[in-house]
Amino acid sequence: MFAKIFGELKTLLSLRSLKVRFFVIILIVGIIPSIFMRGAIVDNYEERAVEQRIATVQNQLLIVGNHLLNNKYLVTYKSDETVYRNSRAVINAELEMISNLYEGRVMIIDSSLRVVKDTYGISDDKTIISEEVIKCLRGENTSNYDKEHGYIEMTTPIVDSTATDGDGKGSGKIVGVMLTSISNDSIVETMDILNRKSMVIEQLMIVIIVAFAFILSIILTKPFDRVTEAINEIQAGYSDRTISVPDYTETEHIVEAFNQLLKRMKALDDSRQEFVANVSHELKTPMASVKVLADSLLAQENAPAELYREFMEDIVSEIDRENRIITDLLALVKMDKKVLDLNIASLNINDLVELILKRLRPLARKRDVEVVFESMRPVTAEVDEVKMTLIMTNLVENSIKYNKEHGWVKVELDADHQFFTFRVSDSGLGIPEEELSHIYERFYRVDKSHSREIGGTGLGLAITKSAVLMHRGSITVTSVEGEGSSFTVRIPLTYIAQAVV
Repeated sequence: MFAKIFGELKTLLSLRSLKVRFFVIILIVGIIPSIFMRGAIVDNYEERAVEQRIATVQNQLLIVGNHLLNNKYLVTYKSDETVYRNSRAVINAELEMISNLYEGRVMIIDSSLRVVKDTYGISDDKTIISEEVIKCLRGENTSNYDKEHGYIEMTTPIVDSTATDGDGKGSGKIVGVMLTSISNDSIVETMDILNRKSMVIEQLMIVIIVAFAFILSIILTKPFDRVTEAINEIQAGYSDRTISVPDYTETEHIVEAFNQLLKRMKALDDSRQEFVANVSHELKTPMASVKVLADSLLAQENAPAELYREFMEDIVSEIDRENRIITDLLALVKMDKKVLDLNIASLNINDLVELILKRLRPLARKRDVEVVFESMRPVTAEVDEVKMTLIMTNLVENSIKYNKEHGWVKVELDADHQFFTFRVSDSGLGIPEEELSHIYERFYRVDKSHSREIGGTGLGLAITKSAVLMHRGSITVTSVEGEGSSFTVRIPLTYIAQAVV
């Protein structure tokens, strides 16, 4: 158990690990919102608490304001000094109560900016010039929260609803202002408590998120681990079956690509075994013929010279056939080295085709086959001259050899802005449709008897396709049995070497 956990932690320490990336992403996605959430909760509480405190104080001050008007607090008169003092004492008590309750200061200011009452007893009967007071006298209430100094300042109008204008209508005249400053200590204390509690909750959430991220990163990468285990089993030789991990679309794609690779490897292995068997057979057949011929000569003690010559010619023919097979095998082995043997140079393809056809026309005349070359435009491309010569020679030579009497071979050359196209069409024997997919296999012959008759080894098209692929090109064929075939090769004009990883 501990060994497994230690292994997981060791994996997580690697930044290249998919697990650690999942872990970090989940951690960030979980922790950052919780941090912002704590700040948002505290800030939102502070804003709402200040608004609520202002609203509460304002309501109480409005009530006190009505009492002020009812008791003629702002009016100085001496008709009944006792009543005046009693009513003023009641209002002062209310103001002191509000001041003590909210740990603040209340000043009553009349319309002439004179301080009628200051609960701190500092500014009584003084004149105050304040922007907030003037705005309030004009009907604009203000409130200000000074977070740095820890107080809330607000203005509350004293409105005389019984006042009338010139038309005798109620005007609601503002006859004074209550300038109030209250402490925010209770809000700060509550915020501190809320902040401490939210910190504890946040730390607990971080622990939970870390554990969740760790577990989830392991769960999310589990399918990839199963893919790795399945591949390792195949690599170790314990299994050769296709694998299936359908948990994610990504694992399906990886598994599908690996299964295709596995299928191709099996096909290559089967092809390699078949190739070895074919090589053994192809090399053994001429040797067997040579041995039969030699044994026949040894068995005849007084064989005439003409018979010796005939047998020796047959032996030389079999040796030549053996030599052609070995030469083609060596060429095919070299092709397997891919781009390492390419000698790329800019080449005039038109001149190369003309040179190849010049070499092959004697063979065509011998078989009474007409060879026609049709070039659409001058073509220059970056190719390996030797291997491109091999491609064109094999295709044209096959079209001549596997042709009908009085037949024809048409060679076409064309290009666009990316590729050049080399097409060889003939009026030959054609290829059955069911055999088209096998013609590039090594030692495969469509017409085995005819191939042996003209000296074919069954390796020509395999060599041709390898050379085409080395140039990162393509080769396609269309054929109708008894009517002829057409091979089309497309090669990039500019060679781009494959990056070595």
